[in-house]
Amino acid sequence: MRLTAQFWVQAYLTRLRLADIPAYVVAHGDDTAGAVLVKLSTLDGQAKVFERRFDLMSGQRRWDILSEGTEPDTDTVIARQRSYDPDLWVIEVEDRQGRHLLDEPGLSE
Repeated sequence: MRLTAQFWVQAYLTRLRLADIPAYVVAHGDDTAGAVLVKLSTLDGQAKVFERRFDLMSGQRRWDILSEGTEPDTDTVIARQRSYDPDLWVIEVEDRQGRHLLDEPGLSE
């Protein structure tokens, strides 16, 4: 059984808050089945956008970089993705050290 998108987002935001990493819901997608993009801003004009993909080799879900570069460039990629999928969630994480916690156990579910 899969978690709803809203449940996953709330759990992720809680983990970030507990680690003192600021994060915001930039776009609220479909509560049940919306996909999620995570934008990591390092507050120096650079950013990365992560998307969750299914790895056919391992049979597991994992977070891959969809885009990286300047914040305006990554924002353009996010806007394009949202034009294809209006149910898409977008979470923005702000951390100078580049922490996003997506590599922690339980966040690829």
